Amino acid sequence: MRGQTIILRGPSQRLLAKGMVDNAPLDAVVNVKMMTRTNEQNAKMWAMISDVMRAQPEGRRWIGETWKCAFMHHLGWQVQFCPSLEGNDPFPVGYGTSRLNKSQMSDLIECIYEYSSRHDVRWSEPHPDLEAV
Repeated sequence: MRGQTIILRGPSQRLLAKGMVDNAPLDAVVNVKMMTRTNEQNAKMWAMISDVMRAQPEGRRWIGETWKCAFMHHLGWQVQFCPSLEGNDPFPVGYGTSRLNKSQMSDLIECIYEYSSRHDVRWSEPHPDLEAV
């Protein structure tokens, strides 16, 4: 049996999923989870982080990965840095954005907006709420 992914968008997809469960063999595994972040959300986050890096708020000259981890930490995600094998540059370990669902990724993007608005970051693309202004 080959695995299938069904996105539950309406009654017909739910019916299909129920039928698959009813016909599944013993010891089959069912996993229901929120859809993960979109490629568009990921691209937007990295564009925003690039803008934050250029602005260097509070004199911070961090790389993008450090900014990403700082924003995730601000939202309560467990991230930490470990020393490299040679003992020089640390590297991040912990929760990556690829595991975030769409809502969690939206929260992360809003966190970046909120922080950046307090530090006068100029965006390379307009904030959707400000486009009509």
